[in-house]
Amino acid sequence: MKKYYVNKNAQPNGDHEVHDQDCPDLPIAENRKYLGEFSNCKAAVAEAKKTYSKSNGCKTCSKECHTS
Repeated sequence: MKKYYVNKNAQPNGDHEVHDQDCPDLPIAENRKYLGEFSNCKAAVAEAKKTYSKSNGCKTCSKECHTS
């Protein structure tokens, strides 16, 4: 299980990226929202979509959930 966070700031395409706790691209504390502990990024992205409908996995730490 890893801790996951979503970036409060959207990317230029409107996506809010989901990162795990070890990601080198994890936003600074004030720019991220804690999502919880999940066994995979798919569950974390689903949780993020409850707040930000256009959420997407980070291309660095959540490649299997990165779609755009």
